[in-house]
Order: sequence, then C-alpha cells, then structure tokens
Amino acid sequence: MKKEERPNPLNDYLFMKYMGEEGDEEQLLAFLNAVLQKTGRNGIVAVKILGNRNLSAEIKGDKASVLDVRAVMNDGTKVNIEVQLQTVGNMAKRSLYYWCREYIKGIRSGKDYSQLPRVIAINILGSELFPVDAMHTSFHLWEDSLKDFMLTDVLEIHFIDMVKYRHLKEKDIEHNDLHRWLAFFDKNTNKETIEKITAMDTAIEKALRKISQVLQDEDMLRLYHSREMAEMDYNSGMNHARREGMQQGIAIGEQKVQAKYVSKLFQKGMSVKDIAELADLPEEEVDSILKQEDVYDAKP
Repeated sequence: MKKEERPNPLNDYLFMKYMGEEGDEEQLLAFLNAVLQKTGRNGIVAVKILGNRNLSAEIKGDKASVLDVRAVMNDGTKVNIEVQLQTVGNMAKRSLYYWCREYIKGIRSGKDYSQLPRVIAINILGSELFPVDAMHTSFHLWEDSLKDFMLTDVLEIHFIDMVKYRHLKEKDIEHNDLHRWLAFFDKNTNKETIEKITAMDTAIEKALRKISQVLQDEDMLRLYHSREMAEMDYNSGMNHARREGMQQGIAIGEQKVQAKYVSKLFQKGMSVKDIAELADLPEEEVDSILKQEDVYDAKP
C-alpha cells in the first residue's frame, strides 16, 4: 500500500477486524445506534460480539467467502452485518437467507417458539440495488393493506447504499451519526474530513486506530491485500465478461441484419451470384444463409 493511500475501511477482512472482534464493542455499538435511528431502535447500551472468525488458508483470497460481523444486543436481539461491494444477483434473497440462518440458530428442537430472537440484518452495499432515491432502506413484515399492522417484529433488514451516499449533495457529518460513519467507510473521503469526523466521534477515532494497528502486522496486511486483489479480480472478470457479451451481441445483431438483407434480395429475384457480388460475400456463404433462412422454397 502506498504511503499516502488510505486503506479501504470496507475491505471485508479489515471491517471484521475493527468492528467484529472482542474489544470492538464501542465502535460496533455506535454504528448500530447510527443505523437503527431510522427504525427507532437506537439507544442500545450494550452489545456482545459473536463468532470471532479467523481466516483459513482456503478463503484468504476467495471473495465468495462471507466475512460477516455477528453480535447480540443487550435486549437479546441478534445482529448480522455484511459488507458486499460486488454487484451480485438476488441480493435481497441473499440477505434474507443469512437472516434465516441467524434466526433458526436461536432455538433447539423441542423448545418454545417464543424463544426465537429478533434478528436484524444490515447490508452495506457497493452498488445500487433498489430504484429509489433513499441511500438507507429498511424492511419489516407488514400486512399488505394495513401498512401500520406488523405480523411480527422479529425481522428487520437494512440496506445501506454507498453509491447513493457518495452522490448525496448534502452530507451532514456534524449532526447525522450515520453520515459520519459512511464518510469514514468511503475510502475516497479526503484527509481533512477524516480528521474532522474522528475529532467529533470517539468511536470512529477508535476504529481508525484499530485499522492502523491491524495493518502494522505483516500477516494481516497480506490478508487485507489478498481480499482487495480478490475484489479487483472479480470486478475485472465481470467487466471482461460484459465486454465479450456486448461484442457477441453486436456480432449476432450484424449477422441477423445481413441474413435479412440477403433474403430480401433473393426474394426480389436476384441470383446467388449477384447477391454474393453485391454483399461482398462468398457464394457458398450466401447459399448457406438462404438455406438457414428457409427462403428457397418461399420464393414466389
């Protein structure tokens, strides 16, 4: 990493290291309260971090592996936070799947269903998901026609769109806790703004210090870079596939136009030889096109 380059706080390995380990409760608690202001569940006073995950050799560079932050709040509500910077299909269903995974862990066979916990899933996204202007959306189980009637409050899913945040014209880092965190998460935020928000917010300042500590360790720095490279390789592969797909689409489109042109000329009475000369094609190719288009028998 270059000396002046700011580490990416949303590198999922790094996020787990400064938000999801024992000792990170202060910054996790502050972030959760910032997110849950939207649904009136802020005011959490304690949180316990669950499942400190160590990266195995098999998943160090595997971007498909999920490095999520798991915790339980003081009222028993469980929280699962995932950073997903890639553009993936079925993101809503993916989040629901991970919500279900956490939900069913809350009960053993033969136990009372009342023991099932509330579960909140929070997704921090690097690409736009919903066709709405809001950068922060949240979902519950509401009755279709009675919008104020909730089936149960055990489900709550949040999506935070970093693209829409970056495009937000009026960012209020002085009064909006979530805006401060998102400014911190954005690796393109300038040095002056980072200094300002860390001076304002002790939890963010602690997160920044933890990042610095983590990246001083050579093994951890290597893991950070391996996840960054996996992200870059994935994006590069996707872009290459898109370009190839576009080129193939253009080629197929051109072939269809060419076949239609050849067929029309033949139906108007031109010979294969004349068509080949006019279209600058071998006679064999013109003959093959006419057979594929099945126009020999259709000619009047």
